[in-house]
Order: sequence, then C-alpha cells, then structure tokens
Amino acid sequence: MTKKELKVVNIVASTYLEHDIPLIKLAEALPNTEYNPEQFPGLVMRIKEPKTSALIFSSGKVVCTGAKSLLKVRESINQIIKNLAKIKIKIKIKPEIKVQNMVASGAIGMDLNLNGLAMTLENTEYEPEQFPGLVYKLPNTRATFLLFSNGKIVCTGTRSEEKLREALNKLIKTLNALKKPSSKAGKKTKPKVKKSKKRR
Repeated sequence: MTKKELKVVNIVASTYLEHDIPLIKLAEALPNTEYNPEQFPGLVMRIKEPKTSALIFSSGKVVCTGAKSLLKVRESINQIIKNLAKIKIKIKIKPEIKVQNMVASGAIGMDLNLNGLAMTLENTEYEPEQFPGLVYKLPNTRATFLLFSNGKIVCTGTRSEEKLREALNKLIKTLNALKKPSSKAGKKTKPKVKKSKKRR
C-alpha cells in the first residue's frame, strides 16, 4: 500500500455581497486595507483571524484566499461583513460561497523518477535546470500536480475535497501502473543500457 497524505493549504473562493461597496471610504476607515485604484480596481483586506486576505470590488464581489477549510472561508466572509458594518453598510444576505481553486500539499510515500515520468506520461512539463518539480495535468480532471523526486506533491485546480481525493487516487493508480512493468524490466537488465544502443 502506498502511504499518501494530502492537506489543503489554501482555498480560493469567491462570493457576491449584493451591495455596492464604497472602497475609498472602506480604505480610510480600516487600517488593514490597501487600495490603489490606479494599479488595481479591487481593495485588499487582510484578516487576522482566520489569517486570510480578501479582494473586495465596488460591485460587491469578494475573492478570499488563504483559508485552509470552507469553515475558515465562511469565517473570513463574516469578518468582512463585520468590517463593512463599521462604515454603516449592512449585508442582509447570507453570501453563497463558490470555491474557485484548492491547493493541497503532501506526500505519496514513493520515490519518483521524474525523467521517466516526463517521457512516459502525456500532459507533463519538466525542466530540471529551471525547477526541480514535474508538472502533470491529470487527464479528465481539473487537477494539476507538481511532483518531486522524493514523493512530495502539490495539487491545484480542484474545487472540493472530494475531487481532490479522487484526483490523488487516480494519480497513485497511474504511478503504480507505470511502476510495475518498469520494476520487472529493471530485474532483467541490471546494467542500464540505453534502448537506442541495444543491438539485435
């Protein structure tokens, strides 16, 4: 059995507060904000508890990043609503939260031959001179994995923990399927001879 562990480290979620937000007034009233409309139309709000950041737009759209669970996303949105109340803006709805992306990191308990994977798998990018990890877009899913030779992995692109687990199981299935034939071949040809140099 392959030991696997994957922890959500960041959730990017969006919501709509159904209320116009006066960003200049908000920036003037709160110290934990940054607003430079010449550079970017949204206001950045940093929330201490839970430790997250939010992009707030004048239309009422909010993008929250940094939370490690949906509960923490909800707590962050509630903090934003409390902060808006300080400038006399009352949000009367319970905002609907949409997860845009989940980032998770962990390990799969097996060493990986990244050169071999880059040659065998489709949808991969591997440039070890620039970066030690291999990027693998898992077919028929939203998931993209960053794989390291020591078995550490990062997954991005899924929108729920269920889809995250499905993607991880699919990845391990793919890696195990590749490992089996290569290990048998390895026993037969211990002196590693490149295929191109083999003679009949």
